[in-house]
Amino acid sequence: MSTVIAVTADGTPAVRWRYVSDGVAEVCISNPTRMNAMTVGMWAELREAFETLSAQPLSAIVLTGDPSGHAFCAGGDIQEYPAFRFDATSLAHFHEAQVWPGLRAILNCDIPVIAHINGTCMGAGLELACCADIRLAHSDAVFGAPIAKLGFPMAPKEAAVVASVLGTSVARNILLQAATYRAELLHHMGFLAEIHPAQDLDKAVTRVANKVRTLAPEAARLNKQLLRDTLPDSLGLRRRDANQAYAYAGSAEHREGVTAFIAKRSPRFGASSDDA
Repeated sequence: MSTVIAVTADGTPAVRWRYVSDGVAEVCISNPTRMNAMTVGMWAELREAFETLSAQPLSAIVLTGDPSGHAFCAGGDIQEYPAFRFDATSLAHFHEAQVWPGLRAILNCDIPVIAHINGTCMGAGLELACCADIRLAHSDAVFGAPIAKLGFPMAPKEAAVVASVLGTSVARNILLQAATYRAELLHHMGFLAEIHPAQDLDKAVTRVANKVRTLAPEAARLNKQLLRDTLPDSLGLRRRDANQAYAYAGSAEHREGVTAFIAKRSPRFGASSDDA
């Protein structure tokens, strides 16, 4: 399948996406001269990428940083901040109408999102990682949000996501002490599914994406809807219809999974399950 790029690869900050294999797409945060920091325009591109991919018949989406930026995402592009941060109206617009729609698009995506954290993961990068479902990181990656050093707090909805996923104790350390965390500790705490040396991380992410791809895609979507319901109501995310919780009972995928187990064979999900 062809690659789709939001902005031509000339060093211009962009969020671009491409198909990397059958059933798997990659969303890349690219601002290499600023360690893949998010610009205002990139938040809109992030939203567009995930809203577009959410409608595709995919099994997994990998979210990563441009390797030439030597980071996953180092935060927001601070050079832009004086243009809007010193006025309450423009600041609220930035967080509520630009940043949050991008993060919400990831959270509302029913396709499993794998964060390929290939370096520094700070501020906006930490928020992006918290919106993913499965996180694999470079063993030397550093995590945090030292915005207290810049004189401002985290926006309410963004803080709610970080606290819900990382835990309130870690969130307090990050926000009140400008604490940073190494990948090894966050792996021990369960935030990171796996950590690997730089040379092994790409293969590990591919392995996890391929594993997810072999599992029941509709079950994954239903599980994502269920897990989304555990996040605070104040975030205004899509909620599942409780009356439809068991509507999958007669689906071909459900029947194939159970039938294959009883028959002691591997399940054939997707198009092949329709023939089972």
